[in-house]
Amino acid sequence: MEIKPATGIDSLVFGMTMNDAQKLFGKPEEEVKLDDIEDFQATVWHYWQNGVSLFFDENDNQHFFSVEIDNLDTELWGHKIFTLKEKQIIELFKIKGFEQSDAEMHEWGEKRVTFDALNIDFYFEKNNLVSINFGKI
Repeated sequence: MEIKPATGIDSLVFGMTMNDAQKLFGKPEEEVKLDDIEDFQATVWHYWQNGVSLFFDENDNQHFFSVEIDNLDTELWGHKIFTLKEKQIIELFKIKGFEQSDAEMHEWGEKRVTFDALNIDFYFEKNNLVSINFGKI
């Protein structure tokens, strides 16, 4: 899989429909409705075997708007991103012209590193990347 910041993943571009996603990724292994956040509803398609979850905005005609990845073979700008440590990822983004905008240690033990300019979050456990969330800007 290839992350395309602010664009999508592989050939799936933010704004595409659920039908488009199903043509590219196949039928999801699990479908979940999120409606516990005020004024926000989404449908999430989980592809557990591929380590990817696709989010579709119910307030925007179920268009693809966000993705969560924990697939260890995922690439970003030619790098197998899950092989990089936190400092290496921060440096990679700096080389590409993007500064880290936030970092937070969560109570459950993961550290989140955010690059707001690309709407992308990296989650680390003990300096190891465990998941990436990103979406349309």
